[in-house]
Amino acid sequence: MATIVWWFTAGWLLLSGLEVQGIRKYSSSDMHQLRERVRQMFQHAYDGYLQYGAPYDELRPLSCDAIDTWGSYSLTLVDALDTLAVMGNYTEFGRVVQLLRDRSFDADINVSVFETNIRIIGGLLSAHLLSHQADLQSMGLVEPGWPCEGPLLRMAEDVAQRLLPAFDTATGMPYGTVNLRHGVPYGETAVTCTAGIGTFILEFGTLSRLTGNPVYEDVAMNALVALYDHRSPIGLYGNHIDVQTGRWIAQDAGIGAGVDSYFEYLVKGSILLEETSLMATFLESKASIDRYLKREDWYVWVSMSKGQLTLPVFQSLEAYWPGLLSLYGNTKEALRVLHNYQTVWRQYGFLPEFYNIPTGEAGTNRENYPLRPELIESVMYLYRATNDPFLLEVGENILESIEHSAKTACGYATIRNVLTHQQEDRMESFFLAETTKYLYLLFDPSNVLHNDGSIGTLIKTKWNENGKSRTQQCVVGAGGHIFNTEAHPIDPTALRCCEARHSSVFDSSSESQSERNMRRGELFFQRNQRKSRNTKQKCNAPPWEPVARKESTFASTIVTKDDEKMTTISLPTSSAMNRDIEKYDRTTGAIKTKTISSTVTVLSAQETKLNVLLHTDVLSQTDEEYVAPAAQPPSLPDESEVKPYATPTEPNKCDTEENANFLPLETEPIVDAPISMGQSDAIVFKSQATVSEERKEHEADKTVTNLVKLVQNLFHTTVGQQGQGRSKFDSEKFYQLLERKRSAEQTNEKLNISATSSSASSKEKRSNELLLCRAQPYLQRITLMGEFF
Repeated sequence: MATIVWWFTAGWLLLSGLEVQGIRKYSSSDMHQLRERVRQMFQHAYDGYLQYGAPYDELRPLSCDAIDTWGSYSLTLVDALDTLAVMGNYTEFGRVVQLLRDRSFDADINVSVFETNIRIIGGLLSAHLLSHQADLQSMGLVEPGWPCEGPLLRMAEDVAQRLLPAFDTATGMPYGTVNLRHGVPYGETAVTCTAGIGTFILEFGTLSRLTGNPVYEDVAMNALVALYDHRSPIGLYGNHIDVQTGRWIAQDAGIGAGVDSYFEYLVKGSILLEETSLMATFLESKASIDRYLKREDWYVWVSMSKGQLTLPVFQSLEAYWPGLLSLYGNTKEALRVLHNYQTVWRQYGFLPEFYNIPTGEAGTNRENYPLRPELIESVMYLYRATNDPFLLEVGENILESIEHSAKTACGYATIRNVLTHQQEDRMESFFLAETTKYLYLLFDPSNVLHNDGSIGTLIKTKWNENGKSRTQQCVVGAGGHIFNTEAHPIDPTALRCCEARHSSVFDSSSESQSERNMRRGELFFQRNQRKSRNTKQKCNAPPWEPVARKESTFASTIVTKDDEKMTTISLPTSSAMNRDIEKYDRTTGAIKTKTISSTVTVLSAQETKLNVLLHTDVLSQTDEEYVAPAAQPPSLPDESEVKPYATPTEPNKCDTEENANFLPLETEPIVDAPISMGQSDAIVFKSQATVSEERKEHEADKTVTNLVKLVQNLFHTTVGQQGQGRSKFDSEKFYQLLERKRSAEQTNEKLNISATSSSASSKEKRSNELLLCRAQPYLQRITLMGEFF
């Protein structure tokens, strides 16, 4: 009898313990109810935007009016478009596509290159790829050449063309702001955040694969190469960099704001585009992150040069990290990190923007929660990987918190303070694009986006080639969708379909199609386990190198005028909206967003030009500045013939990993004034005595020179043509510069072999290899930037 009582008691305690921990089973009925609650949440916010917000960018949910925030192109409507298809509302999805198809982005407005890419281009591409699933053929919105043709695809390409002038820099890293009509604005700062440089490969790569125009993918990959070239000796990346000089302006390294989506796109880009080199780069970065940033399953901010702690905080934007880890199979580590993050949510009911790890409290003046999706994104990814019912309970708690404290009469409001749950009059577009989408997908295991490859749709795509009609069969919608950082899903099978159609473009790379097929499945190999299929790599070369593909045949032409008034795009809306919900459990969509602002000013316009070096490849203007290597050549001249420039002997970059890509303090004298490209063919390296005399003469007019530079700064422009000329992105010039860069790197490699005659001389320089700046304290700098995204 005692034994029976003991077993009964033990069983009761076990069941009680499971209940306390929140582990319970969710039935199909439970999942359906939760799914419907999320659908109603989305519909309430979407209706509020249509009634009170459209055609402006965002809804103000407390005052029930609207505001333009990112460019006045009905941002919330474009951002939320694919969520309609994900939730099965194909009628409204088709109505909005019909409204958008004839919209023009030819507006005299300055926009964020980063935000326009992830929200507008990403949203249009996703809606284009979902239009077949939504059965829009009857509305004439799915053309015979789909997925390689379509009105939304042409709109996305038009917007991308308007962003291309931002990439016309000395390093290939883009500016943060561009005018949709005139290119890079006059006086635009050259300082851009890391994520604003490395968050293009998904959207631009998709555009290239669908359209057959390789320029988009090439400029995005070139920016990644440049960013990789400017990493620190310990493999970390700073927060903001000057895209003309390669100088790091903010040297704090972390995985959160200003950096996050760069790491995200390395993993997702490697999967979507089948580029193993991107995964190798991520794994290399993760090794440095684990070594210098990780503290007991938390991640802090450190100095990028030495790995010293600078800011022991957790940012809500960092909650994407567990989901990213799960994407390449590291679920155990991901679950441990997610446990820390969800305990913060349980502490406040939301995630504060900053959470002080040592004190366990929300950061001062950073207690707000703008309905961000990062935590629920990771929960969705990890549930797909583990089927752990505890994650469903975490998702349900998130749903309850938002519904209880953020709901208003017109929509859902930002939480101003997680301690008091006070509301703020703003509903950012990513609430509809990401937060509700990830919640819905968490509770919808049979969604078409969750396909495992066993189900797909056979389509026929048609096009004309040399006057002949051609037809090709493809399988699409087989799952494996990749979400961009704004939760816009991209179907990789659609890319494979169009790659076959544009085989003349994409088979011209250095790797044959058979070799490409052979390396499929190698994405998750460790870098030291994979043998190179190419010739022996040069020392300290980046793990990938973009290939100069077929010349682009599509380039935008933008008229430069600096006196026109701002205009906006007005989007008609329908008050009588048909909200019939098709009875489909199969839907499509999900992803995450973040906003990035680069507002650090540039001190000198002359810093935006590459300097010609004597006997070294490095430049130090002051001992307070940290300079990355000037490995890229200056902008090309307008002449069609490009002559290579000579490079003097450089320090040996193969000595140690620490010496690679960073600058020694002990440099030879430099030419003070930048030499124009017209003079580059006649460069003569002068003796140190001659240079010293010229420097003395220059010092005599230093005051006048500084005044001239100041005036030049006021009217500094980076567009291709100054004054009344026309500005456009020159793809021919881009590929010439790319080829010239490779030639210069090969020349430098040969010179490096004989650059250093003794190891003793290089050893003396190692102690002074970094040029550090006395930056403002991190929190103070954030405060000066305004709202921290």
